[in-house]
Parts: sequence; C-alpha cells; structure tokens
Amino acid sequence: MSSPNLSPLPPEREQLAQQLAAGLNAEQATWLSGFFAGIGFAGGATGAAPIAAAPATATKQPLTVLYGSESGNSEQLAGEIQKRAEKEGFKAKIVNMGDAKAADLAKAENLLVVVSTWGEGDPPDAATGYYEEFMGKSMPQLANLKFSVCGLGDTSYEQFCKMGKDFDARLSELGAERIFDRADCDVDYQEPFEKWLDGAINAFPKQEDVASAIAATGAAPASVVYDKKNPYSAEILDKVVLNGTGSNKETLHIELSLEGSGLSYEPGDALGIYPENSTADVEAILAVTGLKANAKLGDKTLAEALKTDFDITSLSPAIALKYNGVVGDKKLEKLLAKDKKEELKEWVWGRQLIDLLEVFPNKNWSPETFTGILRKLNPRLYSIASSIKKHEDQVDLTIAAVRYNTHGRDRTGVCSCYVADDVSIGDTVRVFFHSNKNFRLPENNDTPIIMVGPGTGIAPFRAFVEERSAVGANGKNWLFFGDQQFSYDFLYQLEWLDYLDEGSLSDLTLAFSRDQKEKIYVQHRLLENGAEVWKWLEDGAHFYVCGDATKMAKDVHQALIDIAAEHGGKSPEDAKAYVDALRKEKRYQRDVY
Repeated sequence: MSSPNLSPLPPEREQLAQQLAAGLNAEQATWLSGFFAGIGFAGGATGAAPIAAAPATATKQPLTVLYGSESGNSEQLAGEIQKRAEKEGFKAKIVNMGDAKAADLAKAENLLVVVSTWGEGDPPDAATGYYEEFMGKSMPQLANLKFSVCGLGDTSYEQFCKMGKDFDARLSELGAERIFDRADCDVDYQEPFEKWLDGAINAFPKQEDVASAIAATGAAPASVVYDKKNPYSAEILDKVVLNGTGSNKETLHIELSLEGSGLSYEPGDALGIYPENSTADVEAILAVTGLKANAKLGDKTLAEALKTDFDITSLSPAIALKYNGVVGDKKLEKLLAKDKKEELKEWVWGRQLIDLLEVFPNKNWSPETFTGILRKLNPRLYSIASSIKKHEDQVDLTIAAVRYNTHGRDRTGVCSCYVADDVSIGDTVRVFFHSNKNFRLPENNDTPIIMVGPGTGIAPFRAFVEERSAVGANGKNWLFFGDQQFSYDFLYQLEWLDYLDEGSLSDLTLAFSRDQKEKIYVQHRLLENGAEVWKWLEDGAHFYVCGDATKMAKDVHQALIDIAAEHGGKSPEDAKAYVDALRKEKRYQRDVY
C-alpha cells in the first residue's frame, strides 16, 4: 500500500519544487527555506513572481583558496574569497598552509593566494614549513595552474609584503599563469583587497551561467551580525591595575559585557578594539598644521575625524615619502634618497608624525590634502584572557598601558592608553572577535600542555586554564610566567595559587628579571627544567608561547631546540627538525607580537 501524499501543493507545483531542490547544496537549501519563510504567505497574498523550473546544476569550476596567516587576517580574507567565489559559480576550497603540502598545488587548476608577512620579511609561523617546501628544489612544475596573489603587510617595515611577492614570483617561475596582478595591501587592507578580489575572480575563464530558478521579491530579515565591519559596543564592567604600587609597569585587567550580543569566542582568540586618538594628540596636530578644529571633512569636523578615523601618530619611511610628495621639502628629499635608507630608518625610529610635521613644516594644508597622507586608524588586537564557560556573557583582556619618552617627547600607545585614560567603567568600546585557529587547546582534554607567557603574554593562558578547569579536563597544565619583580608584577597571583591548590594548574615556574643581580627570563627557567620539559613533550604535551616576538619568542624557540638536543640526545640539525615537526603537528603554537 503506497503512502498518502501529504503535500499541500498541487501536483504540477510539487514537481516544480522538486526540480528546484535538485542539486542544491546545504547552504543554498537553507537560504531557500529562509527566503520562503521571509516573503510572507499570511493571508494567501505573497506578491511573489512565478517560479520557473530549475535546470540541471552545471559542474562547478574548482578554485583553491590558499592562505598563510599569523594573526588571522589572511584566514578571515580566505573565508571572504570562498563566499564570493561560491556566488560566482566556483567550487571553492580553503587550504591552510599550516595543514598542507606545497607539492599538492600540482593538482590545482585555479588558485587565489592570500598571505601575510611577519616581522622583517618572514612567513607566518604556521606557514614556515610550507614556504620552505614551496621555495625548494623539489617543487613540481605548475604549467596548468592559473593564479593571483594578495599579500598583506605593513609599509612601516622594509620588507613590505615580501611573502606575497615571493609566492607571486615563485608561482610564475614554476610555469603557472598569472591571470591578475598581485595586490600588496597595507594594514588598512579591506578596500584594496576587495578591488583585487573583484579583478581576480573576473579574470578566471567563465563557466556557463547557471540560470536562477527564483525571481526574488524579498528575503527573511537577517539578525544583526557583529564583526570587524560592524563592531559591537561593549560596556566596561571593570577596570583594575594588576601591578602593585612601586612597579615600573601599568597592566590593566579589563572586563567587558557581551550580554544580548549573541557573541561567543574560543580560548586562543583575540578581541579587536577600535581606539580613539587622545585629545592632546589631536590638538597638537591641529596646532602644528594650522588647521581649524571645526573645519568640515565630510559629515564630521576635522577634529572629530582626526580623533576617530585617522592614524595621527605612526611614522614610517613610506609615510615620510608620501608626506614629501605633497610638501616637497628639499632637506627631507635628501633624507629620502635611495642611498640614505639606513639614515632614514634611524631618523624615523622613535619618532611620530608630529615630529615630521615640526621638523619639515608646511602651513598650506587643506583638511582633504592633510588627511590624504594619513592611514586609517585601525583596531588593535588583544589576546583574550577568559573562558566564556566560566564568565558567561563576558570577555576579559590583559592590556599593558604603553608610555615612553623619546627625542624629548612623552609618547603613549594609541589603544592601550585610550583604554587606560579615556574610558571608564560604564562606558562602551567598539569591539569584534578575531578567531585564531592557529592557537588552540588540544582536542583531547587528557593532553598535557606547557604554557610560556611572560608579561601580558599570560592572557591566553588564563583563558586556557579557566577553560580546562570549567570542563574538568584531566590533562596536566604547566605555566612559565615572568616579569620584572615578584612583589609588584606577579599578574593574577591569587588566581594561579588557587588553581595550584585545586589541581587545575600542575606546575608554576616563575622568572622575575629584576629580583636578583643576574637577569633571569622564562627561557632560562625552561633550560633549568629541561629534563622535565622533555619528558612532558615525549608524553605528548603541547607547547604554547605568547608575548614578545622580537626577543623572547626567539629565545624560547632556541631553548626548545637546546632541550631536544641535550635531553633527547639529538644533533643540532635533528633537534631543529624535531621542533619543526612539533609545529607541523600543531603541538607547538605561538601567539607573538
């Protein structure tokens, strides 16, 4: 006996619906259901146009989206590429350099690369192995590959977008066809990235258009999505200084409310904060340029725009060059000469835009011309210092207020001192979450972890331990923490002692550099405990580092190699290979800046 037909549709419309559904993927089917729900069938009047039968789905053109990311920007853009490509009829696959082999590019037909440059021309941490293979002699020819590259970088560094340039040149060298010119994006990357993506997507050979089966007259209203483009205004619940009286440092613990936002995060993620420039910095810029605070710039006064929209402190050789393109100062022109690169770098170091304006003055500015040389004021990322499993509807940060004096002028960090000086409990700051999949706890809660986080590098490890405590993880947790003085700078001291008592923290090893004649840092403590560190690693421990990239992270990396050599009985080459293997296996992860 056949089952009764429970469809409310007449046979001919049911047939149309079945034709329409044929070949839809999950995302398309979900959208379609939302579309029908949103156009409003109440009362029987829809206003919708008739639905035509859908043709058979064409085979989609494959596209590989390859990314290499340090802080997550390239990963985020890879996701944007995939969404755009899917809309254009491609079957797009995202590939993380940290999880792939470069030789696999021989299997690809179409390729878009987005890759960041780290420090002075280095690949992202997780992409190091991929980059070395890609640049090596064993790479196959890629004559059947079509590609375009987008590089992310910072013009304040000499090796601006080096990784993008390297990938672009090497792909061409291997015989691949460049179908659209490389884009080199500065820190304000969104607009040039989108321009590049438009050109690159349209440069690929087109598939036959798949006819749409829907004449859409409306769609279900979307819920509000908070992200970098649409930040959430989070209320400050608490703000306290963690250092004791007498410390040389000012480290803030910040608690922000997420109530009602629908936002969530994972341990290891970062929070972006949109800062504002200080009123003092804005007034100083206006004074030296002779511009009027109440002059109009778009729909804002110039003072308002300088406070919220533009970076008015950063100075780099690139900004100096752009500045002199407007000013034409003969002395500055000499400093910008190609054979004066080192002198220019030395002059720029420790100085800011205000110094350039004072030393090479110009009084003939218009608001448009002056702001035309400035970069946009970009958000700053801070490692999250809490687990949402312990602090529901809340996110915590650990921020060091940056204050220093160079060339006879007091300076402050734009975002850190915005938080320290300009906002209070009850105020709101504009924030967004920044996923960092390259800095994650082990999936297995029984896996031991070693955490190295001096100074504000402690932040994600507070989140890690809170998370593991909240879920009842059995894996051992060993924390290495360092700062200047035990009496003043032992951040979250009582919390760590409580975790030691309850067993959530198995070991705590401290390094306070100024409590004795010889300076002791976390890398020294690692070497002192090398035998035990090696035992943990051999037992499958994951090793994490967070904090300063310029010296600490490099010294810890070398200490790890030395431990593998001494306690693992390995040659220097084999010890380095062992540490490289840890990184490839995602057992060695870094969040450094």
